[in-house]
Formats: sequence, C-alpha cells, structure tokens
Amino acid sequence: MSKRKKRLYKKKNNTIKHLTEKVIKIFNQNSSQSFNYKQVASKLKIEDANGKQQIIEKIEALKVAGKLEEIDRGKYKIIQSDNYFTGKVDITSRGNAYVICEELEHDIYIPSRNINHALHNDLVKVYVYNRKINTKQEGDIVEIIERAKTEFVGVLQMNKTFGFVIPDDNKMYADVFVSQKKLNDAKDGDKVLVKITDWPDNSKNPFGKIKQVLGRPGDHNTEIHSILLEYDLPYEFPPEVEKDASTLPIEITNEEISKRRDMRETTTFTIDPKDAKDFDDALSFKKLENGNYEVGIHIADVSHYVEEDTILDEEAYARATSVYLVDRVVPMLPEILSNNVCSLRPNEEKLTFSAVFEIDEKAQIRNQWFGRTVIYSDARFAYEEAQHLIENPESNTIPEDLSLTGEAYEVIPEVKEATLVLDKLAKKLRKRRLQQGAITFDRVEVRFNIDENAVPTGVYFKESKDANKLIEEFMLLANRKVAEFIGSDKGRPSNKTFIYRIHDEPNMDKLEALQGIISKFGYRINTESKKKISETLNKLLTDVHGKGESNMIETLAIRSMSKAIYTTDNIGHYGLAFDYYSHFTSPIRRYPDVMTHRLLQHYLDGGKSPKQAIYEEKCEHSSDREQLAAKAERDSIKYMQVKYMQDHQDQEFRGVVSGVTEWGIYVEIIENKCEGMVRIRDIKDDYYIFDEKQYAIVGQSTKNMIQLGDEVTVKVKHTDLERKHLDFTLISDE
Repeated sequence: MSKRKKRLYKKKNNTIKHLTEKVIKIFNQNSSQSFNYKQVASKLKIEDANGKQQIIEKIEALKVAGKLEEIDRGKYKIIQSDNYFTGKVDITSRGNAYVICEELEHDIYIPSRNINHALHNDLVKVYVYNRKINTKQEGDIVEIIERAKTEFVGVLQMNKTFGFVIPDDNKMYADVFVSQKKLNDAKDGDKVLVKITDWPDNSKNPFGKIKQVLGRPGDHNTEIHSILLEYDLPYEFPPEVEKDASTLPIEITNEEISKRRDMRETTTFTIDPKDAKDFDDALSFKKLENGNYEVGIHIADVSHYVEEDTILDEEAYARATSVYLVDRVVPMLPEILSNNVCSLRPNEEKLTFSAVFEIDEKAQIRNQWFGRTVIYSDARFAYEEAQHLIENPESNTIPEDLSLTGEAYEVIPEVKEATLVLDKLAKKLRKRRLQQGAITFDRVEVRFNIDENAVPTGVYFKESKDANKLIEEFMLLANRKVAEFIGSDKGRPSNKTFIYRIHDEPNMDKLEALQGIISKFGYRINTESKKKISETLNKLLTDVHGKGESNMIETLAIRSMSKAIYTTDNIGHYGLAFDYYSHFTSPIRRYPDVMTHRLLQHYLDGGKSPKQAIYEEKCEHSSDREQLAAKAERDSIKYMQVKYMQDHQDQEFRGVVSGVTEWGIYVEIIENKCEGMVRIRDIKDDYYIFDEKQYAIVGQSTKNMIQLGDEVTVKVKHTDLERKHLDFTLISDE
C-alpha cells in the first residue's frame, strides 16, 4: 500500500474530537434555525464520508438525549433548555472570560475556545454545561446580543497591502485587520481609531476601517485624545451645539428677578480650587435676630438655560458628566455656559437654585426653603485663602503667597465672619454624621506640576483640609435635604419619581478579603454590625493615614465598598449614613443634578409624578458615563506618572508592594505614588513562586518572602507611554 493510500485510510477512520461540543455549538449559535447533517458538516469543514457518518450518528444521539428535535425530515433544531442565561462578558488577561449573570450566584467560566468573538462587556447569551471544571461552572457563549463597543484606539502596523491595528486596550484580545481601501490615509505606526465592521465566523481577526488618525504614539495630545476616544468621551462640541449655546439670551431681566427670591443683598461668596473656572456653588450667610443663622447653598441654575429637548440638552445628556483629566477638563457644557453664563463668578449677578436653612448654634436645622433665587457673589476664595482664615482667626489679611492675585489684600469683614462661623457649624455637622455611621475616605490625591509643553516637572499631593470640609458638609446638607424633601412624606417614602444617589452596603466577602490583608499590618475590621463596620473602617483609615501602606490600604478599602450609582429606586447611602441622598449641587458638570433641579421645580409647581422608567433609563446612562469618565481620569494619571518617571530612570526609590500576582509584584513608590511592576522573571536571586494565601512570592531555594505591604527599593527598568505601564527592577536592600 502506498503512503498516500495509507494516509487516506487513516483519515477515513479518524474519530472527530469534541464532536458533541462542536455540533451543539453550531445549533446554539443559530438557535432559531434548523440544519441537516450536510449543513453541519459544511460548517465544520468536514468533507469525507466517515466524518459525515459520525455527524449523522451524533445528531441522532443528541435527538435521543433530548438536546435536538427533528422539525422536518432530516432537519434538526436545538431544544432550548434552562441552561441558557444572559449576562455581561469579563475578559481576563489570559484571554479566557467570565460571564456575569444577575440570576446566578457565581460567574460562568468561558474558556477562550468558547468565547466566539465576544468582547469585554458585551451582552451575551451563554449556554451553561451540566458539569464543573475545577469547581468552576463552565459555559459557551452562543450569541452576542449587544456589543459594548465597536471602536478601539490602537497603533497601525502595515504590511504591503493591508494593516493590523494593535489595540491599546488589554481586554481586546484580537488585532483588527484593515484592508488598503479602508486605511483613511493612515501610515505605519500611526495611532488611530478603528471601527470593527465585520467578523467572519472563520476569521481569527475582526475586519475594520480606520475612522480617525490621532497622531504619532507618545505625542502628548495624541495620547490624551486616545484616552478620551477609548472611552467614547468626545473632546470637542459639535458646531451646532456651540452655535446654540452662543445664541442663548443671557441678560438677567427684571421680569426674571421678580419670579425669584432676591438674595443679592445677603453676604455671599465661593470657595473653590485655585485653578477652577466653573463655580457651581456659593454660600450665603446672615445672622438672624433670634440668634440663629440663615445659610444659603446656591447652585448655578443650569436648567434655566439648558431646556429639555434642545440640542444643548441632548449633548449634555449624551456626555452626562465633565471629565477631569490630568492636564485639562472636558466639560459637559460649552465654555460659554460652564465658565461664564452659569459660573457663579465674583461681583456678578447670577441666577441660582437654592437650599436655604435656618441653623442654630448646635448645627440643628430649624427651617428650610427650596427654590429659584438671584444672588450677587461678594468674593471668591481659593481653598488656601479660606484655610488661612480658619487657621488664623485673628488675621484680616490674605498674604501674597496664598492670594489668587499674588498680592496681599484685606478680607471683607462680613465674609471673614461667615467663613469662621460656617467652619464651626460644618465641624458639628461632620461630627454628627460620623457618629451616625458615615465612612470618611480622606484620600491624598496625586497632582502634577506641568510646564507649557505638557511635561511633568513635579508631583504634589492634594489633601482635604478644613476649608474643603466646610464646603463638603454644606453641599452634603443640601443634597440630603433636597432628597428628603421630595422622597419622604412624614417619614415614609413618597413614591414620587426622583433622582437618588445610592450606595449599597459593603460586600461581606470583600470585607473578609480586606481583613485578611490588613491583619498582616496589625489592623482589624469588626463586621458584627453596620455600625461596627463603619466605626472600625474609620479607625483603620485614621490609623493608616500618612504611613507607607496608606494608599494601598485605602484603595483596597474603597474596592471593598459597593459602587455609588444613580437610580430612582432609593435604598439610602451607606457610606454617608443618609436615608435620602441626591445630587443637587453640581449641574455645570453632572447631568443628574440638572434632572434633580427640573424635578424639584416640577414638584414645587405642584406637578404630578412623571413616569419612573424614563428617569431610571437616564440614571443608568449617567452611572455608566460616570464610570467611563473615572476610568479615563485614572488612565490620564497613569500616563502622566509614566511620563514623569521617564526622566528618573537612574534613581532608586523606596516603595510599598501594592499587589502580588503569579507574574510579578506591583510596587507603589512612596514619595510620588507612581506604581509599576517587578516581573518575577526579572528577580535573579532565586526562582520565585506565587503564594496566593500569603499575598506573597516565595523564593524556592532561599524561602525569601516578598509580601503585600513590604517596603522595597526599586529602579525604573522600562517606561511604556502607549500602554501606560512602568516596569521596575528590584534592588537588593543588603
């Protein structure tokens, strides 16, 4: 027998591996269609008679097993079972995935071979097998119901007549094929925005077209615009939106003033960051004859200018939030509104929506009023200026090194008195809130000094002081009281549709995991009750403040908490210990606050409760956009950290081990909070193995342990601006 005949003979008698799984997959992916054995063979690319016979036998076996039904002679269809679920895809760094289904207690593991072109965060239909692999429930993605995104930022790599876009997103596991006709003048090495247009069943890679050339990798504006586009965050306003904003009537007429409470004669001022341009909120202060104080929290009346169902409103809703990147703000509203018309600038009359309270010496609320007002701001403080007054109550002057103008000046006496009294009231409000179970995350925020060429020249930390907390407490007060006013009817839920900011109780599994980590540092969380959790979390955050491990533990504590979201279904705010809480105080930069203003005015006018479903959809959209903005903000900080560390490659730094994985340890530098990775393969003194239970890597020979929270010395090995990643080399402390 010839070799050729021998090979054919062997092929004829080959058993097709995993045939049951392959046949079921074809029927699952086309659950509304029917197939005969020839069509199944064609999809599996099986042409020989033996292979087709195996398919016939397998289909018959699946029919007997109740998996397939014969709906016509020789035509079969999948029998839908209770094994189908809908959920969102979470792609892992290894290329496998999990599908998160609300109705299931555990996530479904999807091996890479069963992902079937699904991408991170896609909504999919999944078939769950009646077996467990290594204690994991395994499944197969059978249908992509809705793509989370189809546009990706990446770098174009060209061949002669086609190219591939290598995505920046590490969750995107496939490069995008682009034919020559769809390059849109992009050149090899360009950073681009590519849109997936097709993904044939038999193709490893999706097909796409280049929508936009962003520039060369590493260029500052290219990288910042890449971050925004990666999260679908527009950095320019459409011309029609800018035009609409520029034609708004901005004059404050006597007729408009007559419809409002006139508070222009009351002492009013703002306290904001030095570099702020949009001033959402102002405080007013007046002593009353009965010894109490009238405190007004005045918020820019954005809803007066941005009316529903206009081009401006549609754009504001689509954005849903302003985005605060490391070097710029991408506003929700065009600049003419955010920085001028609506901004509560000093020495200008402004239209506002206000919460006005009568407060006694003990910071108890005696009376309240909500409605539209007109104000006149007498002064603008930076936080540093207000802090100076609080720390130096005898001083009447702001020194030149703290002054916004760079020159020393005398403070208006009424404004100084208001600042000092409001500080005392804020401290009483804060103390009471913490006693009631509020959790305080006073995290240190990393900021960069950036020169005119967008090069970081230094790092500094933004810390919350009394002046910041003064503003925070009165904003919290307004947000809480507005939500109570609408949401509560004599202590019971009112059932009126409203926008709430809710925060669920922490996940006990995550708290236990946090306990396992912090116990290594001698800290403890008591989980006996909600009150004990709050008390011990606050103690933990106080105890770690200023220590090397503080940022790591604060980050882990935040991750143990649930995410705060917008919804019409109120369950209260666990972190703030409020039964009712809304967002009312920042309509220039948050769309939910605009909705809150509109609904509040609607109810003040005696309106009936609108349909909840419409507003719930808007809440979900706003929550999603907020999370995207937060990711973009984090990415921009990571980018600037990598850029900063490029100029410090010869320095050694002390750092804290902030994460441990099977491929390496993450180290956060103490002096600048920049985080990078030391890869296990780069540690040369031993062969290290990951010990998940100990949150450590352990040397096989020396038994040397490098554990979460350990202090180590590192040096920069490699900086990758495009991936926003730092690689460190571990320096021996011996």
